[in-house]
Amino acid sequence: MQRDEDLALPDLSRAEPKTLDTAIAEFRADPKKLDLTAPPIVLEEKDTTEAVDESHALTIADARAMALTNNLDLKIALIDPSIAATVVSEEEARFDDLIFARAKYSNKDTPFLDGDVVNFKAVDKNSPLNDEIAKLGYMPQSAEQWDVEAGIMIPLRTGGTVTLSTPLENKSKSRFVASDQYRSALRFSMSQPLLRDAGISTNVAGIRIARYEQQIVDLKTRLQSIRVLATVDKAYWALYAAWGELDIRRQQYEIAQQNLTMVKRRVEEGLTAAIEINRAEIGVAERMESLIVANTRLKLSQRQLLQFLNDKRYGIDTSTIMIPETSPMLVSFDFDREALARKALDGRLELLELELKLAADATKIDYLENQTLPMFMLDYSYGTQGRDYDDFGGAYGDTFTGRYDDWSVGLRLEIPLTNELRKSRLSRAVQQRLQRLTTRDLKELTVRREIYDALDTVSQNWQRIIAARQNVVLAGANYDAELKQFEEGLRTMTEVLEMLTKLGDSQMKEVRAIADYQVGLIDLAYATGTLLGYSKVDLAGLISK
Repeated sequence: MQRDEDLALPDLSRAEPKTLDTAIAEFRADPKKLDLTAPPIVLEEKDTTEAVDESHALTIADARAMALTNNLDLKIALIDPSIAATVVSEEEARFDDLIFARAKYSNKDTPFLDGDVVNFKAVDKNSPLNDEIAKLGYMPQSAEQWDVEAGIMIPLRTGGTVTLSTPLENKSKSRFVASDQYRSALRFSMSQPLLRDAGISTNVAGIRIARYEQQIVDLKTRLQSIRVLATVDKAYWALYAAWGELDIRRQQYEIAQQNLTMVKRRVEEGLTAAIEINRAEIGVAERMESLIVANTRLKLSQRQLLQFLNDKRYGIDTSTIMIPETSPMLVSFDFDREALARKALDGRLELLELELKLAADATKIDYLENQTLPMFMLDYSYGTQGRDYDDFGGAYGDTFTGRYDDWSVGLRLEIPLTNELRKSRLSRAVQQRLQRLTTRDLKELTVRREIYDALDTVSQNWQRIIAARQNVVLAGANYDAELKQFEEGLRTMTEVLEMLTKLGDSQMKEVRAIADYQVGLIDLAYATGTLLGYSKVDLAGLISK
């Protein structure tokens, strides 16, 4: 725990640290030392003539596949359905039949014991024992006894229990009067509640709730997949926008450099004042900063996407350059707002999850209502017995003669004095369901708002694309006009650069509008609960793996 928390930055530098003055002096001596290179990208038609080292063309489908395969959050979520399935198995196992067996051996050596004083009443009136009084004595005995019982216990979904068993007993005595006897029996017993814990619906409530929970876990897994896809898609289009910005900033920088070269030539020819060189150099410096920022933003956007993809082939700080290959969907839609709202209310996983929770609440309330009833049990048993002096086989055969049978039937009743515990549990379950019903109403209202917000955002971004495209055309024409007037001596380089800046800003607005339009479509698919279909993803196969 005794760690040195000091961070010596100079020690971590691979080269001698430089001051700002030194860095500026070196740049002025050799401007090429500043790394402003980046692979080219064009928004609509990609220029593949320029070679790029260690680049990878990435489609949005590839990005989705990588994320669904490698995303750690999703890997964790995919384990939850298996866990939920085991909970269902646990509840169903309550009705597993139980085979039981027990055996007991005992050995007793008893001494002579005084017994009770008895009065004889003989059946024969002339018997000499009639009305005689005698004291009985228990002779010393040595007794060995085996008690064995085996059977099966069957839980019923009605709440009762059926038991079938066959007990066996062997008892041997020695000393004085020896005896050896075998006894066996066949027994059937049943215990069935008539009020509390009675009924199939009450006893399978745990299974039903577990299955609802399993379906809820499946929905949560799908929802997690949707969130991962939405995040990856947005990161993909953020990378697309970063590439577009870098391309525009590089074009701006190159045009400014060309203007500077042109101004220097005109100054040498005496066609332009020397002050225009300083103005052109200012324009180059300003665009250099924008290019540096755009280059860094591209790296940050790529690193964010790689984090979501989590592909082992590409480290988080890989030198491989990811180039978006999928073209944006530049298609306008006239959506039926109410139809989309209804689709969202039917398909949003959060609403389906609430419905399953409400169903589980209803099952729980029915069960707790049953638990408030008194305990009233019906018990019944029937058995036949047999006896033999030789072995268990004879005793067991004697049980089928029906000469020695017994049966019983009884009722048991338990009534709590207050029953407040069970009533309180029922009241709490009812209140939780009412709370969830209110939550569902709020969620439906929220879903409707999200749908309408997404629709308005999509419409807005489409109009932004159209407006930005027109602005780019006009700004380009104006720049050409300003540059021509500069060559004629009617404009300064400052005015030319201002129009170049407006052209770059218009191009940036178009790039951002295109990326925002793609994100708006993603948000619309998410709001309607159809992002998996929008992304053409089959989650069932992924969960099965």
